[in-house]
Amino acid sequence: MAFSVTGIEGVPLIRAGDDLCDILLGVIYTRTSLRDGDVLVVAQKIVSKAEGRLVRLHDVDPSAEAVELATETEKDPRLVQLILDESVAVVRKKPGVLIVRHRLGFVSANAGIDQSNVDHAGGEAALLLPLDPDGSASALHAGIFEETGKRVGVVISDSANRPWRLGTTAIAIGAAGIQVFDDRRGGSDLFGRELKITLVNRADSIATAAVLVMGETAERIPAALVRGFPPGSPEGNAAAINRPLTEDLFQ
Repeated sequence: MAFSVTGIEGVPLIRAGDDLCDILLGVIYTRTSLRDGDVLVVAQKIVSKAEGRLVRLHDVDPSAEAVELATETEKDPRLVQLILDESVAVVRKKPGVLIVRHRLGFVSANAGIDQSNVDHAGGEAALLLPLDPDGSASALHAGIFEETGKRVGVVISDSANRPWRLGTTAIAIGAAGIQVFDDRRGGSDLFGRELKITLVNRADSIATAAVLVMGETAERIPAALVRGFPPGSPEGNAAAINRPLTEDLFQ
């Protein structure tokens, strides 16, 4: 099997209310075309911008809890308030570090809130994750089919750090039209030994492959087209990737 990853260059700066599906298709079709089975990986940042998830910090009134936590972590109390609003629990904290369990279920630093590559001209700002990344992916998936007649999978990716590993990679926080997992449990390895825990995370793997082309900083390639990777059964979503709390040995 061989597959390719092509960065979608030329996407304009996205603003609140933009039709992301229309914009991405317009850029894609100036360079290539779509095929059934392609997977479009879209950076969370442009999804959040289109959905109006940019918050000006001067509009945030930090609570006493946020002020106290900001002192402990040496962070802006207004930013800490946004983190608390987006989270259900504080997992770890120390000066310079605030790790929380996001309302979407995953554990991340600063609730995935980012201040890079956003416009601060109107005052210091922060960009929150989409309210419903799986819903955003589903809307893009449906919009692409309506406009092109092509069944294209969609992955919304975000940068993430992993416990016990240095460096940033990408994960899928939203998915539609792809097989999220390849469940090999019950099968056999090369020597006939039964596989008991092998659950391949296809969505995160696609996101990671795409970020090698999209980049993590100022590349201005907020989307990539993955071609040749078998989409599998288009069922499941990224929310299913989060490990259940009952299986979390480190909480």
